[in-house]
Amino acid sequence: MTESVYEQKAIIYKALAHPIRVQIVELLAKGEKSVSEIVLEVGAKESNTSRHLAVLRAAGVVGTRKDGLEVFYNLRLPCIVNMFSCVNEALLKKAEYHRKIALRVSR
Repeated sequence: MTESVYEQKAIIYKALAHPIRVQIVELLAKGEKSVSEIVLEVGAKESNTSRHLAVLRAAGVVGTRKDGLEVFYNLRLPCIVNMFSCVNEALLKKAEYHRKIALRVSR
């Protein structure tokens, strides 16, 4: 039995459900990066970063390219950037809502 479309979507959503993986996706949206560059940017241990990259790769979110001994990661689903933009907009609206409440309370 094959997985349903909803299960496939959930796999991608689950792959994005960690702050480090979100950070990696946003980093790769700017262009291909080596593992060492990603490790430096996210500030996590290499083994931890590699596990997060493996989750993203298994879900089909990122892809790899080898150049000698170095592995480079790229964003295979650039449309995810649109989803992230939508989430950023939601966060801005939420912050504005809380700002308005804080202003009312402080009066």
